[in-house]
Amino acid sequence: MSAGCPGTAYDPGFAGGTGDPGPAGGRYGAASPRPVEIAIGGKVLKGDLALVPRAIGLVLFVHGSGSSRFSSRNRAVARSLQTGGLSTLLFDLLSEDEERIDEHTRGLRFDIPLLTERVIAVTRWLAAQPETRDLAVGYFGASTGAAAALRAAAHFADRPDLVRAVVSRGGRPDLALDDLPRVTAPTLLIVGGEDGAVIGMNRRAFAALRAPRQLEIVPGATHLFEEPGALERVSWLAGEWFRRYLGGGGSGA
Repeated sequence: MSAGCPGTAYDPGFAGGTGDPGPAGGRYGAASPRPVEIAIGGKVLKGDLALVPRAIGLVLFVHGSGSSRFSSRNRAVARSLQTGGLSTLLFDLLSEDEERIDEHTRGLRFDIPLLTERVIAVTRWLAAQPETRDLAVGYFGASTGAAAALRAAAHFADRPDLVRAVVSRGGRPDLALDDLPRVTAPTLLIVGGEDGAVIGMNRRAFAALRAPRQLEIVPGATHLFEEPGALERVSWLAGEWFRRYLGGGGSGA
């Protein structure tokens, strides 16, 4: 526990502090995303790929239940990461026909094994594309998407050169509890200080992780980080984490 940051828990293997939020680099400017279609197992997933010249790495966004690549919060975080030198991919975890089914059943959005398979497949797709294959990948997971991101990170435990960092925003890492000891990518868990139940879930996940990890509780923030300055804090923390651990991942665009 850091005396300067009472809302922060650290793993002994983590070196560095959180500091104060400020511009996330600002040297690159936000990139213009372009639409991509990713064919996976007979399904087509739509995404928006933003490539920053000489990028430090690429952050793959894994949205929460009932959301999509159009999440305003994820898009705001993505723009911040881009100005700090990180390329981004926001994509839909479900195909258009699956989304229509899920609107009525609400079952697919909570199918963590299915969502994990999608994250794994999209990661492999990135590793096969000429413009992204040399970039180290980080996962930014929100809500239930954080569970899928962490399970995918556990899957790639033997590829530390590929998936190098994970950030969870208001996530449900408890839904991946059995997989957490196998995660090797440094993991940052960000939770709102007013999101009581989720704080407990993240503390259990923090204890289960064996990789370098950090738990950051944002004072006054609720589950969606809608309070003034809360999402900016998330963006800064995520940017610092990804730049620290994705550095040296290659060049893109």
